[in-house]
Amino acid sequence: MDRSSRHSASSTSPYDSPNPHKLYRDPQNGVIGGVCAGVADYFGIQPILVRLAFALGLFFFAPPLILGYVIAVLALPVKPPRLYSNPDEEAFWRGVSIKPDRTLAGLTQRFRDFEKRVGSLEAYVASKEFELNRAIRDLDR
Repeated sequence: MDRSSRHSASSTSPYDSPNPHKLYRDPQNGVIGGVCAGVADYFGIQPILVRLAFALGLFFFAPPLILGYVIAVLALPVKPPRLYSNPDEEAFWRGVSIKPDRTLAGLTQRFRDFEKRVGSLEAYVASKEFELNRAIRDLDR
């Protein structure tokens, strides 16, 4: 089942985001429960950095961190194995989550480029040159 059909089947609100870039537990790359690996994946950093920060935090805030970790293990969903269909899709959705203004600007530019190409194609199809090329091509048949 592809992601779009999964989304439409599980979506309960029209305001739900189709963005698959969410906070998940990543037990495949994790040590205990995969919470640190999931947090690292979400923020795009190395899991060792999150683990070191967690270990350092244990010296100062052990009870709340342990409680938070247990809650995260119970509350966070496990990361699906094929969350994105390709690396470009992953980069796009990460950009939407991290830098939405840049992603919107990139999409706007792509649509402008597409509009220019369609406009030039339309101008060519409506031109005398196109009619002449088509007449020559028809003569060759």
